[in-house]
Amino acid sequence: MPGLVSVKTPPDAPSLRILVPADEPQIQNHAEESENRNPKSRSPVPKRTPSPSTSRIKPSPDRNSGRNKTPEKPKVDESSLDNPDLGPFLLKLARDTIASGDSPNKALDFAIRASKSFEICAVEGEPSLELAMSLHVVAAILCSLGRFEEAIPVLERAIRVPDVARGSDHALAAFSGYMQLGDTHSMLGQLDRSITCYDAGLKIQMETLGETDPRVAETCRYLAEAYVQAMQFDEAENLCKKTLEIHREHSAPASLEEAADRRLMALICEAKGDYESALEHLVLASMAMIANGQDTEVAAIDVGIGNIYLSLCRFDEAIFSYQKALTVFKSTKGDNHPSVASVFVHLADLYYKTGKLRESKSYCENALRIYAKPVPGTTAEEIASGLTEISAIYEAVKEPHEALKLLQKAMKLLEDTPGQRSTVAGIEAQMGVMFYMVGRYGEARSSFESAIAKLRATGERKSAFFGIVLNQMGLACVQLYKIDEAAELFEEARGILEQECGPCHPDTLGVYSNLAATYDALGRIEDAIEILEYILKVREEKLGTANPDVDDEKKRLAELLKEAGRSRNRKAKSLENLLDSNSHKKKETTKRWSGLSFRT
Repeated sequence: MPGLVSVKTPPDAPSLRILVPADEPQIQNHAEESENRNPKSRSPVPKRTPSPSTSRIKPSPDRNSGRNKTPEKPKVDESSLDNPDLGPFLLKLARDTIASGDSPNKALDFAIRASKSFEICAVEGEPSLELAMSLHVVAAILCSLGRFEEAIPVLERAIRVPDVARGSDHALAAFSGYMQLGDTHSMLGQLDRSITCYDAGLKIQMETLGETDPRVAETCRYLAEAYVQAMQFDEAENLCKKTLEIHREHSAPASLEEAADRRLMALICEAKGDYESALEHLVLASMAMIANGQDTEVAAIDVGIGNIYLSLCRFDEAIFSYQKALTVFKSTKGDNHPSVASVFVHLADLYYKTGKLRESKSYCENALRIYAKPVPGTTAEEIASGLTEISAIYEAVKEPHEALKLLQKAMKLLEDTPGQRSTVAGIEAQMGVMFYMVGRYGEARSSFESAIAKLRATGERKSAFFGIVLNQMGLACVQLYKIDEAAELFEEARGILEQECGPCHPDTLGVYSNLAATYDALGRIEDAIEILEYILKVREEKLGTANPDVDDEKKRLAELLKEAGRSRNRKAKSLENLLDSNSHKKKETTKRWSGLSFRT
């Protein structure tokens, strides 16, 4: 059974810091409110990850690093909240408490009381920017405490306060609110809602600053990265092109901004299978980084270039790029840095694909030694990502038990990490494949079920990956004799893959085949025959009548036709008439086991 691709999802959402807006707001870009993003790519496994880009950093709530004492808490009479001087005073206390590193709960209390004071003192009919600002602070503190669900209604209220028509200050408040709300949804893995918020913020910024302002370019790239996480590459490409155009107009040639844009564009092109364009963007990005003396970033780009060469089967050039990056990482970061381990994983994958299994396993073991004793500063997400990629190699060399152990370790590292719901879902789906391969079908079904629940919650219910996971869970249900449940899963997977991949895509045809076998097992022979006739018609058109797959489908169809006592209908129905009509049929028939095989 082929391995199921897993989504590293998603991935890499921006971390939320407690940010207290300044007293005099100015229109600015959202990137200034977030930490610098680490170059970390995201793509399906076991396929090699796309080239690193300036993608969104892994989310984790802020932790109090200091132990300084907070200023003595003054006694504030709640009845005096109607004092117009009290709101700014309480907000300053919240700011001072945050800066001291003391309990964020105290800061939260001050911020909540400040917002109440601003609300009481607001002039009726006049939007209060101070109220919006205090609500942003309340939400940021809630997020730092891991209380993301509570932060969402606070931010939804905050974005209703400003009136954009009143000028740039109100526009900034609305823009900041939408972007912060998008970040919070992203931390919960709700990518579709996150993108909606970012898009609303971008529109406000463009209306206020104009479409070619450099700050608009930063927000466009931020939104493009979110689209990449959601695997909506066409939308991401359009935004990235706009970002490049703006930076060409306002920045010097070979600027760092242009290099970051090109790395993201390379990631998008690689994900779409346009490897030559991806390589071109990476080479230009590398030249810009060299001109700016960014040796470590050049090494990261070299890894991406190696990935492209590997995809193009230019193995010698790929090895050269990987070794070049490895030399830089060892000299600048040390032999035990996770960046070194990451290059080992890439080399292991390359040697597996070239049939050198001993070298491949050796590089896997070298990477695992680094992940077993990580250097200080290594994040759980970095280790989990590496373990997941190594597990894909072990799966490919038919060592499912070892692969399963690595996936379980990765799951343990990420299960309590905010913003990693999509990533955990991808790992659970891959674990389901491993359980299936070793015959542990009950555990496979449970893993798939958990992954599907998370993917539904994160808004990925319409992705091709979601359809594949549904198909895999259906196969596990077949092994457990849950044929009715399997049929429902195959039907849902069929609808998604028809929409995302098209009716003639191999993955879609595989689901049709499984659905036909399931209908046969349920006694719905006519439905099974109609689906198989369509599959055979498509395969004959695409592959020719002499192809082994076509011959296999003919035999399967002949068995059912013989049982039904009729011959093949050469005028196959259109897919729309065939499948849409079948989806509404309810036949009272006796269940039986299918003589047809299921396709994985």
